[in-house]
Amino acid sequence: METLDDIKEQQSEAVLSHTQSDISANNQPPEHLVEQVDVNNENDSFREYASLTRAELVAKLQEIMKNPIEKIDKDAVEAIKQQYYRKHKLESEQQKKVFVENGGTEESFSQLPNEEEINFKLLLQNYKEQKSAFSESIEKVKEENLKKKLSLLDQLKVIAESGDVGESLPIFRKLQQEWKSIGAIPQAKVNELWKAYNVYMERFYDLIKINNELRDYDFKKNLEQKTTLCESAEKLAEEKDVVIASRMLQKLHEEWREIGPVAREFRDDVWERFKATSAIINKKHQDFFAALKTQEELNLATKNTLCEAVESIDYAKLNNFRDWETKTAEIIEYQHQWKNIGFAPRKENIKVYERFRSACDHFFQLKSEFMKASKAELEENFEKKKILCEKAESLQNSTDWKATTDILIEIQKEWKTIGPVAKKYSDILWKRFVTACDHFFEEKAKTFSSKKMDEIANLNLKQELIDKINSFTKTENVQESFTHFRELLSQWNAIGHVPFKDKDKIFKTFKDAVNKQMDAMNIDAVNRKLISFKDTVEKMVEGDRSNQLFREREKLLRTYDTLKSEIATYENNMGFISAKTKKSDSIVQELERKIKQLKEDRNLIEKKIKLIDESL
Repeated sequence: METLDDIKEQQSEAVLSHTQSDISANNQPPEHLVEQVDVNNENDSFREYASLTRAELVAKLQEIMKNPIEKIDKDAVEAIKQQYYRKHKLESEQQKKVFVENGGTEESFSQLPNEEEINFKLLLQNYKEQKSAFSESIEKVKEENLKKKLSLLDQLKVIAESGDVGESLPIFRKLQQEWKSIGAIPQAKVNELWKAYNVYMERFYDLIKINNELRDYDFKKNLEQKTTLCESAEKLAEEKDVVIASRMLQKLHEEWREIGPVAREFRDDVWERFKATSAIINKKHQDFFAALKTQEELNLATKNTLCEAVESIDYAKLNNFRDWETKTAEIIEYQHQWKNIGFAPRKENIKVYERFRSACDHFFQLKSEFMKASKAELEENFEKKKILCEKAESLQNSTDWKATTDILIEIQKEWKTIGPVAKKYSDILWKRFVTACDHFFEEKAKTFSSKKMDEIANLNLKQELIDKINSFTKTENVQESFTHFRELLSQWNAIGHVPFKDKDKIFKTFKDAVNKQMDAMNIDAVNRKLISFKDTVEKMVEGDRSNQLFREREKLLRTYDTLKSEIATYENNMGFISAKTKKSDSIVQELERKIKQLKEDRNLIEKKIKLIDESL
């Protein structure tokens, strides 16, 4: 027979081996803290197999299928399947394109499965069947485990309500061990069974009425274990990898559930400590995936922007090689930017990639078509420039300077209107054309160098004439002085051209000298204009340009009639101003000033007409 001490020892061992969670309702961990972490590794798997060919993907799947079904990475199988059918789709579209280009229609196109595709589908079907069978076996095991635990609960209920502690303790301890050894059960039943199990555990502990010393010892050990879990959780809060930290936290929660209760005075504090640290880790985990989602959305927006940039290309403005090459550099830069952008959201990632790829393929297809079409144009431009080279070479030794210069200038303009030629001929043709043109213009420059000497001599003659005008001194006979001065002025027009760069400067000097002498001889502005006009008339007479004189006379007559009419209008307007006010006086003065000016202009016109009549 067991003694009381033996029973206490057994009770102590039972408590130490007890792996229940807190037995009071206040010490149960909230379910939202015991969350499952679903980490999406599809992007990594997808990237891992992106570079493999279809045959390599089939071989990779065959290699994976050699493993037991429970050890096969389902994400790897899914990534291989997506990569295989993505490449299969691209190949099918290419075959359809070739089929249509060869005269077929899209509706009549069909791609026959090859042996490789059949093997791949068989592998996937095999995997699906094995996976289904394995899942069914797992669920069957879980259902069996559920039945076992329900049976144990019935036994625990009987023991908890029996009241016979001495005989029930070994059985209770054995049931505890059996409960722990039973594997997983359906997730929907976990909390329900766990709560029922703890209810019977509480009843049993209340029933056996463990003495205070043993219970304090049990509480102390449980407190030590839970404190250790708190410390472990606090270290996890400093872990940089939030995914790893979240996974480890789940394990700590599982351990927490298995530890029994602590003394009531420590129960809330230790749980609040563990819960607070769990909240920090969960918050970091949530923030991490929220930030990841935000970044993926930003990546999607950036990728859509690149898609729009390629899709919005105005192909009508790409008319030459330079335009296409410039735009090609932009497309390549967009592709480099794309590679540096992270993943978009999972459901959009492949779709946006296909959109970008399609836009780029469209660009390069049109570029290829442009290059083919431009080849004939390059050859045509080559023939046109070759003809201009031959024409320039035939004129390079010509001495008909004016006519040949005009022709060469025209063919130089024509050269600019001709488009590009193939790069390997461009420099050769250009050097040939420029050499012929330069030869002609160099010979022309040598010929006209003597003409420049004549212009320099004319410049010296005009400067000497200006010196004579500056040194001119009038005599007492004003008319004689004026006649002699006019003779000096007529010499100016008799001197030929001067260098173009000195033309304006020497004329200004001449004009200043003439105005100075006219001021000295008291020649008014009207007479100065008449002197200048008389020189013009004399040149027309000497050049036998009588028709031009008649046209000038007609022009002056029309101007004379216009001035006469304006004078009459102003004089008539003055007749209507009767009131004597400050404002009316001002108007009258302005009208009188205008009438005076118009009459002076009219008189000058009369004198000019008289000069022409005398010359005719």
